[in-house]
Amino acid sequence: MKIIDVHSHIFPPAIAEKVIYELENFYGFQWNGTALLDDLLRNIRKTRISKCVIFSSATKPTQVTSINNFVYRLKEQYPELLLAFGTLHPEFENCRDEVTRIRKMGLCGLKFHPDFQQFCIDDPKMLKVYEAIGNELPVLFHIGDYRTPYSKPERLARILKLFPGMKLIAAHLGGYSEWDQAWKHLIGTDVFLDISSTIPILGIEETRKMVKAHGAEKILFASDYPAFSHTQAVQDVMDLGLSPEENEMIFHKNAEQLLGV
Repeated sequence: MKIIDVHSHIFPPAIAEKVIYELENFYGFQWNGTALLDDLLRNIRKTRISKCVIFSSATKPTQVTSINNFVYRLKEQYPELLLAFGTLHPEFENCRDEVTRIRKMGLCGLKFHPDFQQFCIDDPKMLKVYEAIGNELPVLFHIGDYRTPYSKPERLARILKLFPGMKLIAAHLGGYSEWDQAWKHLIGTDVFLDISSTIPILGIEETRKMVKAHGAEKILFASDYPAFSHTQAVQDVMDLGLSPEENEMIFHKNAEQLLGV
């Protein structure tokens, strides 16, 4: 069975160790990988991942261009394995031009991490960014954290109402550490949910309930590497005990349709 991972972080070598240190402190557990290219490739080859979406979020507007160039170079270097999502920042001045450049470079979506980029998903200043993105490129958001105000599930639900044609992906099954709010605001809506960093925390039974309620046709396999290994992420999904048809949708068919691969 083919496997497409829609959620793997990768960082430039000069900052990777520092970023991992900060992430481990923020989330309170030791991460599995280094977020460097050689470790990522070793992981996906070991687990026989067919395609892996890589990205990195710009925490400053000055980082947008360089990060997009960085992930572009990597996916061009390994086109048989890597896809890439670009990044934007609410304070970046030329969002529309950068979206055009992202499309020309063959980046197949965008990733936002509101908690670290420090903007609310439904902040009015983000509306011009969403307008620039339009309805062609999928947009993946980190969603949920009880400690921060930025990425609440209800904020993404408001964007869905304002931009009903956008291809939205809510990471972590719609609400990391706030799955009660995911049930309330996102389950059953026209939003794709990735299943990263959920099963080890939420548990098999509750995750299975959420997948069944939302519909396997709107669930995407995602590892959240380097927080978790691809091997563990695959096994976690298999442990849900879903049907072969549901597994095929989650592991590759939904991503193929959404990303056009």
